[in-house]
Amino acid sequence: MNREIKALGVAVCVSAASLSGMLVFAQVLRNQARATSHEQPADESWQLWKPAPEVIADGGKLFLNSCAHCHGADAHGDEGPDLHDLQMSDRHIVNVIKKGIKGEMPSFAKKLSDADSAKLVAYLRTLS
Repeated sequence: MNREIKALGVAVCVSAASLSGMLVFAQVLRNQARATSHEQPADESWQLWKPAPEVIADGGKLFLNSCAHCHGADAHGDEGPDLHDLQMSDRHIVNVIKKGIKGEMPSFAKKLSDADSAKLVAYLRTLS
């Protein structure tokens, strides 16, 4: 009987250790996925205000200079997709602008500042 209790105790300890190891491994994988995701946390303080018309106009100019060659001057798409009525978060849009999409869209992180990205999002949100 003592042997069975000891064996049961060892089995419980081994199971607990295995479960703990898997939870740590899962957290590592989650962190790696988060590091490469387009849904990275970003400073979204610019989203707290309604963009002024001049901000939207600046976003339109940035769009024509940086995006229109693929998405079309009217943003209805050409090589790139139509950008009207986007069904994604502002954060996701900013991360796509900043990081690009491998094999589909270049990164604009070196060309556009955070403020420029915010202006582009403000402009894109006016498209319907």
